[in-house]
Amino acid sequence: MGDLSQPSVQGSGAMKKWGFIALHAAVAAAFIFLLQRFSLNASLESSLLWALTFAVCAAGLAYKQTIR
Repeated sequence: MGDLSQPSVQGSGAMKKWGFIALHAAVAAAFIFLLQRFSLNASLESSLLWALTFAVCAAGLAYKQTIR
């Protein structure tokens, strides 16, 4: 019976890991988009491109932290 509860704990940990990565990427993208668009008065296309770039980088960093 103890073996049946073990996979759900591991699955929960995996969901937390991917949720953390997604949250980290979303916050980074929102921050850089707002900074570029409203503080630096960049175009919409430029702001979206930088947001996507920062989101990918932030997701990569968060992933590296979770597998440590």
